[in-house]
Amino acid sequence: MKKILITGSNGLIGQKLVEILSKDDNIQIIASSKSSNKIKHINNFEFVKLDICDSFELKKLLFKYKPNFVINCAAIAQPDACEKNKTDCWKVNVEAVKSIVEYCNEIDAHLIQLSSDFIFDGENQKRIETDEANPKSYYGLSKLESEKIVIRHAKKWSIVRTILVFGFLQDLHRSNIVLRIVENLKAKKIFRPIDNQFRTPTLVDDLAIAIAEIANRSATGIYHLAGEDYMSIVKLSETVADFFKLDKSLIIPISADELKELAVRPLISNFNMKKAYKDLDYKPHTFIEGLEIIRNKMDKSGL
Repeated sequence: MKKILITGSNGLIGQKLVEILSKDDNIQIIASSKSSNKIKHINNFEFVKLDICDSFELKKLLFKYKPNFVINCAAIAQPDACEKNKTDCWKVNVEAVKSIVEYCNEIDAHLIQLSSDFIFDGENQKRIETDEANPKSYYGLSKLESEKIVIRHAKKWSIVRTILVFGFLQDLHRSNIVLRIVENLKAKKIFRPIDNQFRTPTLVDDLAIAIAEIANRSATGIYHLAGEDYMSIVKLSETVADFFKLDKSLIIPISADELKELAVRPLISNFNMKKAYKDLDYKPHTFIEGLEIIRNKMDKSGL
């Protein structure tokens, strides 16, 4: 039986990975997070509370289970929080990855490391995996440094870069852009998207299936995994409003200068995903299809 350890299992990607991988009876899942387990609707996995920055506990856990794969979803992924507290950002996003790589090597585990479009400067479209990185934020810098550690030192590894992940889960403790738009507009609150940023929003279901496929095929190297539809954040917001039949007039664009965020965001995030199509048979849903999936899940949850 294949053993897979997932760190950061309470997050959107971590929870979806547990949900998808738990359907395979030939996989033993060990899920871990710094906070108590928030996945209440799935039973066939084991949860262990873990702070990945605690090197002793991390080693103890890895050597106890000796997983075949470690999927590291744990990170400080809020760009402004990383700018505000660079020490904590580096500790979680970089130093902890060093320890994970070291212990994965010792137990011969394949590490799948989650990364971000923020390693790029946002000045060009259709980035391929070998393009030169040039992060503009401390968050992007920390994710790039974690990539370098994995590439230089891990024996078995894969890196997954993704863009603006969205989705719906029963026990999600932190929102994402689609849910924030719906929540704001349902409450008759103004939603203010940045007026000059463009993304390819990624449905978490597609992302998790592709990561599971990396483990299934023992695929190695860097993979770009995102959505197919390239759009402005304003267009994304309006599309969500139209789809859920909410008041689009509450969407009022704002400039980055007005918003005054601490971290610089890429203006353009758009991946070339030919490698993922070829190696993983990656087939992401359209943005509208993703919204349909979310609406169906929300309806089932009574929301």
